[in-house]
Amino acid sequence: MVTLSASNESFSSSLPGCKNTCGNVEIPYPFGISNSSIPTQGRCYLESKFELICENNRNLFWDGVPVTNINFLQGQLSVLNYVSSYCTNKENISSYLPSLDTAGTFSISRKENKFLTVGCDSYGILNSIYDKETYSIGCLTICNGNRKRIENGTCSGIGCCEVDIPPKMRNITIEAFAFFNSNESLRCRYSFVVKNGAYNFSVSHLDKFPHTELPLILDWSVASENCKASKGKDGYACMKNSVCDDEDIDFGYRCKCKDGFEGNPYLPDGCKDINECKTGNNTCIYKDHCHNIDGSYKCFCPKGQSGNGTREGGCHTQDVVIKVVIGSSAGIVILFVGISSLYLIYQKRKLIKLKQKFFQQNGGFILLQKLFTREDTSQSAQIFTEKELKKATNSYDESLIIGRGGFGTIFKGVLPDNRIVAVKKSRIIDANQIEQFINEVVILSQINHRNVVKLLGCCLETEVPSLVYEFVSHGTLFDFIQNTKNKINNPRWETRLRIAAETAGALSYLHSSASFPIIHRDVKSTNILLDDNYTAKVSDFGASKLVPLDQTEIATVVQGTLGYLDPEYMQTHQLTEKSDVYSFGVVLAELLTGDKPLDFNRPEETISLAMHFLSCLKQDKLFEAIQVGILNDDNKEEIKEVAILAARCLRLRGEERPSMKEIAMELDGIRLKEMHPWNDTELNFGESQRLLHEASSSFYDETDSYNLGYSGV
Repeated sequence: MVTLSASNESFSSSLPGCKNTCGNVEIPYPFGISNSSIPTQGRCYLESKFELICENNRNLFWDGVPVTNINFLQGQLSVLNYVSSYCTNKENISSYLPSLDTAGTFSISRKENKFLTVGCDSYGILNSIYDKETYSIGCLTICNGNRKRIENGTCSGIGCCEVDIPPKMRNITIEAFAFFNSNESLRCRYSFVVKNGAYNFSVSHLDKFPHTELPLILDWSVASENCKASKGKDGYACMKNSVCDDEDIDFGYRCKCKDGFEGNPYLPDGCKDINECKTGNNTCIYKDHCHNIDGSYKCFCPKGQSGNGTREGGCHTQDVVIKVVIGSSAGIVILFVGISSLYLIYQKRKLIKLKQKFFQQNGGFILLQKLFTREDTSQSAQIFTEKELKKATNSYDESLIIGRGGFGTIFKGVLPDNRIVAVKKSRIIDANQIEQFINEVVILSQINHRNVVKLLGCCLETEVPSLVYEFVSHGTLFDFIQNTKNKINNPRWETRLRIAAETAGALSYLHSSASFPIIHRDVKSTNILLDDNYTAKVSDFGASKLVPLDQTEIATVVQGTLGYLDPEYMQTHQLTEKSDVYSFGVVLAELLTGDKPLDFNRPEETISLAMHFLSCLKQDKLFEAIQVGILNDDNKEEIKEVAILAARCLRLRGEERPSMKEIAMELDGIRLKEMHPWNDTELNFGESQRLLHEASSSFYDETDSYNLGYSGV
């Protein structure tokens, strides 16, 4: 019998008459197999989602998935899931795309699992589909034909990469892909979700992967509503002497025994009292002077003595106790006051030293030196204190969060002078990059462009530095494009063209006119903010790189957002200004089509917006791809010109793309013709079609050796 032993008593974890093991796996209620052998008992499980099947009294399955362990105290189910593979040889390509249907009830545990991709020049995607919503995460690893830096036992991003599981992941599919033209082309790539510690990477796995399936952990809960909504309703699962727990749970709730009780809280009889006096789990001085009560115990002293009977308080004869109390009470009060005062002074000094440590650790003295040596201090970055930013953000109240990104969380705040600002709490930065971080703060604070979000200053008194920006009130360009209300009420082409021109002007300024050229490295519609007048503001320089004046490219680890990443940058790791140009080309395609840059809900050939957009140009189907409500007889020629410009930005080779300065000039020229149509010498239809076809063909070639790996998957 399956038991929980925390005292001399034993508690069954399953319903009467129900099978409580299958092979070596224990089956606690609310899980169960079929019906009870007792006719009046009914089924052995709480809900249909907890029904299990035992084959040959050896193998346990849940919804067709092998089960290796059930933990009802932690609310976890250990199962085995298949590994996704993508293999190529000289004759063909084979792939296996496993999925795990959690029946909309269980979640992939984000604390207990990791998502991994194993293989050179490969990447994996983990998709979650639930309640008609889909979202994905990815993991990318490139070896460039060099295995010398790959280490056993670590997923550093070369040969093996791993990422955390996001919350609320259900009904998953796992996909593995390979980059074409790889030196490792005749090998397999693998992607999988695995329990922490259950897989240990070895370089030999790049040639022969030893697993077809690996363990992962599912988080389970009962019902679909939280504790507050479920209490008092029929079917409430938490029985006698138990409490409801929905903290850090994606869906529903779990039950646990109250302190001082043990057993299975889902069983009809609930949890049983622990007799602390018998188990010895008590603080009484004398074993015989312990009295058990429901959920706890009491200690008492022998007859003729007073006290609480515990090892801390002890027992004393009554006259001795009175003398001790009278003689020492005054001294205790004085001692307590003195110790408290010394402790408060110590804590205050400790806090000051800690702030000074973080200030120095985060480059505060370097920043001060640079600010003092500058001649023009009117544009200097302001150094804020931790106290100022805590007050401005109401101690970083979660209700004031206005954005989250790969480099930190952004809060809305109000400074004492009533300025509304955006406070970005950054993630921990590399200590070896402190001087570069300070240089970027100084330089970004000098940028004074109407289409770049202004950096006001920073706070360096905390373990992770915070940056303070001007507040931009009207959301992101992504929201503007995707919001249904905007699609109906603000389809004006003129607005979108102006936003594109302003964004191009800002990026041109960063590339060409700033004191040091700056490559943004993460240009996308979510990093372009809009104010109340829909004026564009380029933001989020967490991934940006300063370019030395004597260089045109930088070797760096690939970083950015799938769907916007420059294919040449992904292959060569050489970051140039033309990498921003490619990403801007995707933004132009978004403004024209209203589609997302990457959407796995779309047909296979249209998953990548860049490839689909260029395919439409090549097939002379541009106007079929334009978002409904934008196109009219007056702006056809302007839309064609912008489409040609987008195609030029999306060319595979960076040297063939225009510079941001050229792009900004062309967009301004298109706007001028829009405002002064009498100056426009309109292209005839045949000529414009020829330019569209040439612009797309220069990028989209069916014989081209490079693609993003979507075809054939």
